[in-house]
Amino acid sequence: MGKILLFLAIVAIAALPAQAQEVILSGQNYYDNQKGIVYNKEFSINFKLHTNGYALGMDFGTLKSFYRTQFWSVEIGELKSPKEFRQSAELRNPATNQLSRAFIFGKQNNFIPIRIGFGEKRYFSEKAKRRGLAIGASYALGPSLGLLKPYYLDLIRDNSDGGTQDFISSERFSEANDSIFLDVYKIFGSSGFTKGLDEISLLPGGHAKLALHFDWGAFDEFVKALDVGLMVDFYFKRVPIMVESPRVENAENTPIFINLFLNLQLGKRW
Repeated sequence: MGKILLFLAIVAIAALPAQAQEVILSGQNYYDNQKGIVYNKEFSINFKLHTNGYALGMDFGTLKSFYRTQFWSVEIGELKSPKEFRQSAELRNPATNQLSRAFIFGKQNNFIPIRIGFGEKRYFSEKAKRRGLAIGASYALGPSLGLLKPYYLDLIRDNSDGGTQDFISSERFSEANDSIFLDVYKIFGSSGFTKGLDEISLLPGGHAKLALHFDWGAFDEFVKALDVGLMVDFYFKRVPIMVESPRVENAENTPIFINLFLNLQLGKRW
């Protein structure tokens, strides 16, 4: 009898861990016990609009718990000066019959930041079941690499050979041509974005962002979320987007950009 009781006691003790441990499988439905659906990874494409530009990027996330997701991201876009104003001379080149393109007076460079961020998003409360709205916060920071691409204008120049016919010259800003580059009556139009791609220079920096995060259907396989927040870009010197000249009103360049943004995320969890 004593041996039978000892055997039963050993079996009961061995069974305790198996009874206490719960195995949660990725992607399975756990609504009945209030856990929802468990995912491990998340990927989304981001479409961002901010007060001085735009960006397109990707997020790669790891779900640490129902309330917390760690992610890293990469994005590329454009930062503009608040002093940029697009205008058109509405001219036609008699030699080629080409219409003039719209241009930005006083612009010196296009500025294209590439951002790599590391961050986290946290939900404020229990995620809404099935197709409810989950609200939280997200933050990220990391290094940036700014690409400075010269901005070219098609300028109207007098014929240097003594003829009477003017000609169009595609030029970037320099001290030698500032008198014509900053003369609105000598500008035919912009030369197009592709002009100057072989003259890009690099400017290192960093960025940080903080946002409210709204996730529709937080248990869904597909990501449908929106971030509304504030981001800061900073560089190690002033970014020469505009020509700093008395002819360009209030065109003071800065190393710091502060922007409000909206970021739409579409993707998948697994």
